Amino acid sequence: MTMEWVVTLFGFALLTCGTPGPNNLMLTASGANFGMRRTLPHLLGVSVGQPVLQLVLALGLYPLFERWPLLRLALQCFGSLYLLWLAWRIAVAGAPGDPVRRSRPLTLLEGVAFQFLNPKAWMMGISAISLFTREGAGYWPSQLVVMGAFVLVALPSCGVWVLFGQQLGHWIRSERGWRRLNGTLGGLTALCVVMLWM
Repeated sequence: MTMEWVVTLFGFALLTCGTPGPNNLMLTASGANFGMRRTLPHLLGVSVGQPVLQLVLALGLYPLFERWPLLRLALQCFGSLYLLWLAWRIAVAGAPGDPVRRSRPLTLLEGVAFQFLNPKAWMMGISAISLFTREGAGYWPSQLVVMGAFVLVALPSCGVWVLFGQQLGHWIRSERGWRRLNGTLGGLTALCVVMLWM
């Protein structure tokens, strides 16, 4: 593992973890609606969930997707439907404190579990294996570095999205403003599904 390999890996992790996608849009919505403190378990779940998914792929799930493309397609379909459902929940949310909403932020375990249904997380994991895995004795050391890179990069880069959402929440003063914000974030989350299929 050369310095060039490590720099490229961290660049890949930053690009994939820090850019808009289902996780970051959901974290933005949660930051706006619940603030950083209550969104922290969700953020930690996202940060730990990608390496957990990476480990599952490295343990042998990756070859199954290579052998049976229909398995990948089925997971992509199921994940897309779940993501659309979450997008709808974000879009119809009212203002924070609205008793009709009865919503709450995702827990740590829900944040981890979502990675297994998030099509972008699967593409990140599969791409990381194909781009950064070393052969033979270097297989597990390279996988451990990849998993560590995802944790180190995801926590601060995704945390920025939570803070951005929290700031948006401070600016909004009306029920109409909350409907517009949540509708926009829900629509953008749904749009992620379309972009993932292109």
